[in-house]
Amino acid sequence: MPTIEKRGQKSFRARVSIMEHGKQKQLTKTFTTKSEAKTWAHQQEVLKGKGKNIAKREDTFSDFFDTWVNTVKRNDVRPATFTNYVRTVTIVRSLFKDIKISNLDDLVVQMKIDEYGKNHSRKTTTEVLLKIRTALHYAYARGLLDNDFGSLVKTRGKELEKRNKPLSINEMKVLRNYLLSHSEDEFNIITLIALETGARRGEILGLKPEDISSNGIHITRSISPTNDDTRLKTSKSKRTVPITYEVYTIIRTVEPKSNGYLFDPDGFQQSKRLKKLLAELKISITTFHGLRDTIASFLFSNDIRLDYVSKMLGHSNLQTTMNYYLELMPEKKHQQEADALNLLSSLSD
Repeated sequence: MPTIEKRGQKSFRARVSIMEHGKQKQLTKTFTTKSEAKTWAHQQEVLKGKGKNIAKREDTFSDFFDTWVNTVKRNDVRPATFTNYVRTVTIVRSLFKDIKISNLDDLVVQMKIDEYGKNHSRKTTTEVLLKIRTALHYAYARGLLDNDFGSLVKTRGKELEKRNKPLSINEMKVLRNYLLSHSEDEFNIITLIALETGARRGEILGLKPEDISSNGIHITRSISPTNDDTRLKTSKSKRTVPITYEVYTIIRTVEPKSNGYLFDPDGFQQSKRLKKLLAELKISITTFHGLRDTIASFLFSNDIRLDYVSKMLGHSNLQTTMNYYLELMPEKKHQQEADALNLLSSLSD
């Protein structure tokens, strides 16, 4: 049976006996009123009767998340994805500190996510929240939470300016002509492939001579800067992307390295080198991943079907393509605006 002890003038301690690993243990919690202490003690007794593991509910959420990542997710996801989970452990420890699982609810988690969102982008905050939601769902399934409240927590992070900006059609032309005429530099060939095919950096670095044909580049692996895993991001990432004959001819001049790959990762400094090159050419600055956005937006602006663009990029679904990669290039946007205004003006004729 639980016991209630008065402590000082304004506090009451509730004490509940539980068994953990075959040994008796005492759970205690202090309240400002006797009725609150009794309610909590009664709730713990009910949970004991239902076979809930209330001892584990007194673990901190930070410790639980760390254990969950390193035991459950370790064998559940690709090594690159697992690395992201490990990084999130540090974030969760910083946010939740010593908060116990038993003290979690949607308001507590929402407060912590809002705290994180003050200094991070909405996209980054959402990625952290998705991992926390999954951990909360697992805790609920294990009987450590009474409610699966993760879906009630929303992201309200800052909307930061997009870094992977697509180049304009004119800028794309200037860059492409430069790369074609300076193919003696291996970096320029890598950049040219990215601009022409929308392939991810790791997919280009994962190319071998047998992956190149007049039909295009055959993407079957991806090189990572953090581990030796060469698996592609999704099943749809395995694909063949057509290339122009002039680009095919240039790639064929590359001598494969001793490890069988065509290109040297060069410390994965491609974005840094691209930034310097774009500045020299007086072109808008974008990231290496922005070249992927550029070709997608270029094709979209020239009425290439969405399903083709999505397949070329290796996306798992059309929604991803629409959400992150498609926007009209400036020249086409201005033309679309003019066409729209002309249509409206024609109504008065």
